[in-house]
Amino acid sequence: MTSTPGTAPGTPPGGRSRLRRRAGTAAVAALLLAGIPVGAAVSADAGTPKTATGPQGQKLTVSATTGLDPARQKVRVQGEGYGLITGIYVALCKDNGDNRVPSPCLGGADMSGGSKTSQWVVPPGDPYEGDLAQAFGPGGTFDVEIEIAQKGDGLDCAEVACSVVTRADHRAAGDRTQDVRIPVAFAGQDPGDGGGEGVDVPAGTVSYKSAAEFTTAGKPLDLLLHPDSKKLYVGADNLPDTADVDERGLHVLNPENGTSESWISQAPGSTGALRASAAARIAGPLPGDGVVYNYPLRGVGSAKSGDEAASGVWLAGSTITDIAPGTTPDTVLVAQGATLSEIERATGTATRTLTLPGGTQFAADPERGALWYTDFAAGKLHRVDLASFTVSGSFDLPAGPGGMAGFTETDPATGAVWVGVDRSVLVFDPAGTLVKTLVGKDLARDAAFDTASGRAYVVWQDGGDLSDPANDNNGTLTVYGTEDFAVAAKDLSLPGNHSQAGAASLAVEPGGATVFATSPAEGKITKLVRQVSPLVTRAPSDLTAEEGEAVALTAEAEGTPEPTVRWQVSTDGAQTWKDVEGATESALTFTARTAQDGYRYRAEFRNDVGTTRTAAVTLTVTAATGGDTGGDVGGDTGGNGGASNGSGSTGSDGATGGDGGTQTSGGSTTGGSDSTGGSGSTGTSGGSSGTVGGSGSTVGGGVAGGTGTAATSGGGSLAATGATVMSVTLAAAGLVGVGALVHRRARRRTEGAL
Repeated sequence: MTSTPGTAPGTPPGGRSRLRRRAGTAAVAALLLAGIPVGAAVSADAGTPKTATGPQGQKLTVSATTGLDPARQKVRVQGEGYGLITGIYVALCKDNGDNRVPSPCLGGADMSGGSKTSQWVVPPGDPYEGDLAQAFGPGGTFDVEIEIAQKGDGLDCAEVACSVVTRADHRAAGDRTQDVRIPVAFAGQDPGDGGGEGVDVPAGTVSYKSAAEFTTAGKPLDLLLHPDSKKLYVGADNLPDTADVDERGLHVLNPENGTSESWISQAPGSTGALRASAAARIAGPLPGDGVVYNYPLRGVGSAKSGDEAASGVWLAGSTITDIAPGTTPDTVLVAQGATLSEIERATGTATRTLTLPGGTQFAADPERGALWYTDFAAGKLHRVDLASFTVSGSFDLPAGPGGMAGFTETDPATGAVWVGVDRSVLVFDPAGTLVKTLVGKDLARDAAFDTASGRAYVVWQDGGDLSDPANDNNGTLTVYGTEDFAVAAKDLSLPGNHSQAGAASLAVEPGGATVFATSPAEGKITKLVRQVSPLVTRAPSDLTAEEGEAVALTAEAEGTPEPTVRWQVSTDGAQTWKDVEGATESALTFTARTAQDGYRYRAEFRNDVGTTRTAAVTLTVTAATGGDTGGDVGGDTGGNGGASNGSGSTGSDGATGGDGGTQTSGGSTTGGSDSTGGSGSTGTSGGSSGTVGGSGSTVGGGVAGGTGTAATSGGGSLAATGATVMSVTLAAAGLVGVGALVHRRARRRTEGAL
């Protein structure tokens, strides 16, 4: 049968969707009561049906919502109070939040009548009633069964928030009044877990932003953040467009603010005399402080902060094209075109030499005894065994011969070699097998690794030729996981960073909190700091409390900058939300009232990066228990002060209450005698006259009687029945004999919480 045209549940929404990542942390909710540790909670049974209320008072109930079978699960969905004008779909859909169409949906729009994953319910007499759709029952009711799965039809509930929903059918696709949503979770998930629901970006999204620009080091060519001294070493050339000062040399900067701590501009030339020299490439750190570096054309020098000039040697042969630490502390590895040598730093004497078929650039992996030599012109990657100083393998670069040289770097943690060629990064494993090709929109120019977090940082530079439509003068910083190569942070644009005046370079602080990127064309170093959108680390869960009990919901999140929190409440089954006034701390504490039964609560965390919310939890409030009410028990009430809680007002021997009195759960501290029935007689100290159960003591007490005033010595009065309230949780903890005082241990108390 031809489908009726229109927007169906499987159609992507026109609005912005909100993703969230689900992964396991334990949800926490606490009743802050005397003797009960924080974290003890009365939770709804996972198998208990859940109910939500719609914007027009509709009631939606789903038979099971947690621990669902990811492969296939049947659930019963019931509704009442739906309008008899608009048809609805019942399905499992991506939950895009308030006033957003739930979409996509498992099974799409069932307009064939044969789907088991969604159901179509229409008003009685609708043209589609029958084989295609079922009709609403009296009062806008329906009772259907659907089969749902964690993944299918473009929906993956392991990656996004999902709910069993009702929504208007394709004939009224823009009608949001039929949207009623009940969140669900499959086995291995918990609606309160997973770091929360990211509103604008996924929870825990990592990004970087520019925090400062350093222009105190000429034209920066290479960077090293010293592991011991924590100083930022910058190899620099002169920037002709700036002042009349020749800025060539090795600059030492304070990484916090970019101020210059030292500038080593002199190094020995071919005759041994000092001369102004750029620092072309930094080989590695010296112990404590200082670096080894290459200065043009064939100089190998070393210097540390405070030195007036570098010490160094001048090599024979051709221009140095790359440099790295040697196999001993006193040596360095040097590439002079296709010639690889290990030389003594003090004398410049070559201890070992190897000539390769071609190449100019390499990366050493001393932990695995390997060195990777790249010949971009021939499209080859050679592996050199550092022990024997021989070629142990040669591999093709997929970019082919003539690819634009970018970089060659090894990941110290995995031994993988990353090669930047043109607009790609080729990743080879330690055996020389190509395992990943990462493609960017700009030229791959440098890579740096953070072994603490398992992240690789790649700087891409624009070509700088604005006649090429692919160029825009802006570079990019990308971050990848070194195990799965997945993007680990939002790409960051680097405005003005192009390759016309030299290749960009990177330095990464251990842990990845700070990254430094050079822009030779602009003569600056950009300091980038990591930001993380809020990630929920502690979330509330559903809880049940008695009328008058103090309850608390607790939520916490981490992020950079540190997120703020505000609590929100929904009185209509999570269809609409409003802030709880003054609730801006991790614990929301208030006194439960029966009017709040079914209210839903969530915490919303915000920082500069984004907003994340916890899953909504439901508060169930039950009537206070502790005594029987009724017209036939009146004469038997009152009584002995030592009978129940062992604390309360002082009873007397007079009769208390009359016909219709209410039995209390407390008694006298001094032990008065039992009351004696009577009809409307007045107790001398235990209570007041009345015909039906009235007021009593909140703790202990020996009051029984009518609707009059409670004894003042027994504590505050109970509303409604006069029965002493004792928390079910306290009873389970065996707190008896001392009046069971309820302690409210929270940093903020909100009376009523709306």
